[in-house]
Amino acid sequence: MIRRSSRESADRASDASAADGGAATGGAEPAGRHLGGPRYHRGLKVAAIVMASVVAATIAFVAVQVLRLQQNVETMPLNLGEGQESALPVDSSRDPLQILILGSDTRTGNTGEFLGSEEDSSGEGNSDVMMLLTLSADRENVTVVSFPRDLLVPLPACVDPETGELSEAVELGQLNAALGEGGPGCTVAAINDLTGLSVDHFMMAGFNAVSELSSAVGGVEVCVQEPVDDEFSGLELPAGTSEVEGDQALAFLRTRHSFGDGGDIGRIAAQQSFMASLARKVRAEGTLTNLPKLYSIAEVITRNLTVDEGLSKPVEILRIADRLKNVDLGNMAFVTVPVQPWDQDPNRLVLDEEAAAPLFDALRADRGLTEDAPAPSASASEPTDASDAPSPPEETETPAPAPAPASVPIVVVNATTDEDRAAELEQLLLEAGYAQTSTFESTPADATLVVFGPGYAAAAAELADRFGVAASNILPDPGLVGIQLQVGADLRSRDTVAASPLGPALEGQTADQVTCQASSGL
Repeated sequence: MIRRSSRESADRASDASAADGGAATGGAEPAGRHLGGPRYHRGLKVAAIVMASVVAATIAFVAVQVLRLQQNVETMPLNLGEGQESALPVDSSRDPLQILILGSDTRTGNTGEFLGSEEDSSGEGNSDVMMLLTLSADRENVTVVSFPRDLLVPLPACVDPETGELSEAVELGQLNAALGEGGPGCTVAAINDLTGLSVDHFMMAGFNAVSELSSAVGGVEVCVQEPVDDEFSGLELPAGTSEVEGDQALAFLRTRHSFGDGGDIGRIAAQQSFMASLARKVRAEGTLTNLPKLYSIAEVITRNLTVDEGLSKPVEILRIADRLKNVDLGNMAFVTVPVQPWDQDPNRLVLDEEAAAPLFDALRADRGLTEDAPAPSASASEPTDASDAPSPPEETETPAPAPAPASVPIVVVNATTDEDRAAELEQLLLEAGYAQTSTFESTPADATLVVFGPGYAAAAAELADRFGVAASNILPDPGLVGIQLQVGADLRSRDTVAASPLGPALEGQTADQVTCQASSGL
């Protein structure tokens, strides 16, 4: 018996195996070397197809949504002024930009649906709100100038875009009536004449825009110094800080009876406070960098907005939002154009031209209101002869002196979230000679107030000056004995309330300032 070597047996087994495999596979290489190869390539192709489909679907969705937003918007001509040149085209990403924002006192939206009751609207479509928004080219400053609806200005002749009729120029007419002479383009023309600017765009919204926008951002925080129950606007608020949205937000912006002097100036101050609070909330929540939130806001705006043709594309609104997202809140200024009562009717206002000139100069020079104005040259500021020298000031009645601090009873009301704050300020008062002090804890409030009883007006003014409290936050209370220093969040961590960077010549605030509306008492 012949034994084959193990090597030979192995070789023959290998050959047999190869022969069997070859017969089975038709001469193909063993499958084990490329196991799963064809499936792997098929997987890549499927993934690529899926990814391409998702991208295509996303692009299609975005295109549809942008088209939807654009279809929401109504347009009207930018400038209807006879003989006025239209604004030159601007790059909304980098040029200085002026946008006139108008609030119409009608509840008819772009869909033609009338919202609310007939009592909510005059039916005439006058501009209930007029604000000029200016964005600086360097993206550092934002200025919002409010124009009272009772302001009398020269009104230009305007061409009605529907009828072609020319309105009559008026030497002195109510600014908010310009809207009725063909549309927003006539108000733009009047603002151009008044300021020496060339407004680039306008946005006009009805009441429903405010109601829906305030709800879209989840409410806006406002502050009132006393409870408000206004039967005219429907505004109902407790004293202190509240969050308003929907019809209550609209009522807060519209009331003409509850705040300040009970007229348009008090209402404008409330509007500025509301917008500053809205800016703080949008910034804190990153709304301008959150595309879903930004889209929902854009949908609300475009559904209730009428704009000029240049601003009708949603991408333009997004570019403006991009310019706003990084502006320091301290460089966002909300001011009222300087005005004075009309000598023929104290219920009407006219421009205070001397006080308004520096404001308009700053806007034309693309300079923010929190920046220092250029210093005048020495030759311009020095008198050339005796006739140019300033007249001595007129003698005025000397105000009654404030009583000695030791005789003034003061209650420090802690309306901050720091439980030690009242004791800290009480110690400062004791060191300053105020010997009659006590403390009291209250619910949190934003703004610091000085409230005084009869006979303590001078002492209240002195105390307010010590802590930097604005004159508008010094309030009389005939039932109070002494003074209450109601310490709000603006005095929580420093010894004085931050002074307004706008200076004494302009009424308004910056977006980082928290303000609390004083009651008109009406």
